[in-house]
Parts: sequence; C-alpha cells; structure tokens
Amino acid sequence: MRGLAGSFIESRSGSFAPILVLAMIPLITAIGFSVDYTSAVQTRSTEQAALDAAILSITTMETASTKPQRQVVLQDTYRENGGQGTATLNSFDVSANGTATARASASYAMPTVFMQIARIPTVAVGVSSAVSKTPALVEATFNVDHVSGYWNKTMTLYGLPYGWTSTTTPTAMMKANYNYKAYSYSYTSGGKTYTATEPKGYGTTTITTGPTNTLVQTQVCTTVGSATDFTATAGVYKSTAVAKSGKTSATIYFKTTCATTNTAGNSSGATVNVSTVDKLYLQMDVPSGPVNPLRSNNTDTSNRLYLGAGYSTAAQKALDPSKYLPVEVASNTDVDIFKVVPCSQTSDQAWEDGGNNPPLPDVTNADFFYSVTGKCDFNKRPSNTVLTQ
Repeated sequence: MRGLAGSFIESRSGSFAPILVLAMIPLITAIGFSVDYTSAVQTRSTEQAALDAAILSITTMETASTKPQRQVVLQDTYRENGGQGTATLNSFDVSANGTATARASASYAMPTVFMQIARIPTVAVGVSSAVSKTPALVEATFNVDHVSGYWNKTMTLYGLPYGWTSTTTPTAMMKANYNYKAYSYSYTSGGKTYTATEPKGYGTTTITTGPTNTLVQTQVCTTVGSATDFTATAGVYKSTAVAKSGKTSATIYFKTTCATTNTAGNSSGATVNVSTVDKLYLQMDVPSGPVNPLRSNNTDTSNRLYLGAGYSTAAQKALDPSKYLPVEVASNTDVDIFKVVPCSQTSDQAWEDGGNNPPLPDVTNADFFYSVTGKCDFNKRPSNTVLTQ
C-alpha cells in the first residue's frame, strides 16, 4: 500500500497537481478575505473608541469655543486615541436651556492584503458617535434664613479651578459671617425678680462675596423677652427659658425677629459665578466649637450638614413643606455642591455648628439656616455628558 501511495505522489504522467492548485485558489481567497474582514472589524472597534473619546473631549472645552476650534481638538484627540483617517464634527448645538448635543463621524480607507487578489485595495471603515450634555451649575445665589448659637461662626464657599492640584489654594467665593449677641430678660412679679438668658442665641449675619469681601446681605436678629406666650410666625422665632427666684420658677418667652437687608441694587442675595470652577465645597469655621472646621467634602464632618430638596416656588413648598425639609447628610459622605444646588430651584440647607453630635432627631437642632438657588447652563464641566450613539 505504501508503495502505491508513493508511486501516485511521484507520478509525472498525471494532471492531479494543476487540478489541486486550481481547487485551492477559492480556499486561499476565502481565508484571505476572512483575514482582511477580521482586520476591518478590529480597526472599526478602535476607530469607534477613538471617536467616542474625541467627541467627549470637545464638550469640556471653553464654552465660547467655535465649531472649527472643536473640530481641531476632535481630530487631534481622535488620532491620540489610535484613530486613523479623518474625524469630522458634523454638528455641535447648544439649546436655549443649555443642553448641548454633538454628532461626529470618522472614515478610514483600510488597506487590504489578500483582497488585492480580487483587485480590492482598500476597505472603507466608517464610524459615528453622538453625545448629549445636560446643563450644569454656573451660578449659585445664597440667602441667609436665620442663624443662632452662642458661638461666632463663618460659612465659606470655596472653589478650585479647572486643572487644580493638591497644592492649589482654594478661593473663598462667598462668606456668611455670624456674630452672637447675648440677651437677658428680667421682670418682677410678687416682689420677686426673674431673670433668664435667651437659650438659643441670635445675632447679626453678613454675607460677602469675592476676594474683596463685598457686602451683599445683612441680617439683624433682635430679641425681646416676655412673661406672655405667643405664636411664632415666618421670620419670628420663639424660645423659652425657666427663671427661678428662690423656690419659685417662671417661664420667660423670647421673641426673636430677624430682618434681612440686601445692599443697594441687589435684590437676589449673594450671587456667585461658579462657571469657571471645577470643585466647590462649603466650610464652617467655629473657632470656639468642639469640632472645627466642618467641611462638606470631609467625610468626618459632612454629616453636620442638612440638605433639602429643590422647589420652584414658595407656593410649591407650602403645599408639602415636609417634602423639602433639610435632611441630615449620611455619615462618610463627600458632598458634591454642584449636585446639591438644583437648577432653577431653591434648596433649604442648614449646618449644626458642633454643639450636638449626629445623628440628630431633626433639622430644628441645627444652627445655621440658609437657602441656595441654582442657575444652570452649558459649561465645560465633564459631568452630565452621555454618549447617545
């Protein structure tokens, strides 16, 4: 048998070899086409990833950047991420409410190897990508509601610019400074004098903005004492204390009225432009307190901050006030101020200055109450951007 097989292979008289070669041409071509196809699929995957990275990069450019400027960055970023051929920015639009959308495409004529046999020197590889970016916070307006406590304290909004590092010094963008003013009340009844100090503590709060601490808002709280009870109303706060004269005790009622005044020409409060800021955090400095300072981005102290849901109007809040009541931040939380200042809405917020340890029963135990309203628009912050294609 072996001799017969050998004779067949070595035979020079037959035509089997040419037939075998001809039969193998389609097989080799199919294998070659498969190799080129696999290469095209891999190339397309690389092009898609490069284009996705490129279109995301142009949404973090300066807001005033033109479409041609974004096109240059798109192409450069596309190449840097392994893209071949040409990337084209088809559209970049910003709607009236600040939502940005963009579409881009890329094409590459990939050279073939085996397909050249069939006179196909290149294969067109095309990809497309689209993004949508929702508006982000560009402006925050702070208004003091009321502040209490025996300790002087200052709440500061700090900002860090784009490209900041661990050595960058934060900028104080807004300060709310509180000075405590003690108040005692005495009255005589039945030949006995009763005296008590207002237990909550109120004073004067000023809000300033910018590096020069420009005054924008002042709140003065004035307290009076009485032996007669009363009902608290908006802007009028009630507290009580027990006064003793010998073995006789009496309840003293304190009525505190807080009046807020904005500076001339300012009707909105302390408005801060945060469009050029990459990171924001709040800090409460309480020099005489047991915990100092308190920071919203410090997981050890952020749970002394209370955050309320956003509401569009006072009437909306009045319909369901408990829904918008500030809630204590969970322990071990790094609070992102950009996320807790709602767009076109107001959030009531508060701080516990350190006299009581969390968790606290409710927000009424807090000491520094304020509201903050957000304005959102298109800006260069990378968040809130999603690929839609």
